[in-house]
Amino acid sequence: MITHIVLFKLSNPTKEAITTVLDKLLSMEGKIPQLRHLEAGSDVIRSERSYDVALVTRFDSLDDLQAYQVHPYHAGQVLPLMKSACSSIVAVDYEG
Repeated sequence: MITHIVLFKLSNPTKEAITTVLDKLLSMEGKIPQLRHLEAGSDVIRSERSYDVALVTRFDSLDDLQAYQVHPYHAGQVLPLMKSACSSIVAVDYEG
């Protein structure tokens, strides 16, 4: 199992912007066959070092993670919004 965690720092972290981002991330459910687990949430601490939104996804293999990255819905719908809404995006992928 591969876990893919992404943290998003929004350029303008209003409640509306956070809701838009969360809705888009959660909209991947059922659209990408390789996606085995999907959760997303917004930061509750809101400290200076905090990121605004977290995404946790899980895949059966690295091949499935790579297929997710280029899937038309992820690449064509989700990524463009995230890139336009965020000032910083960081990720970690681990096995286990």
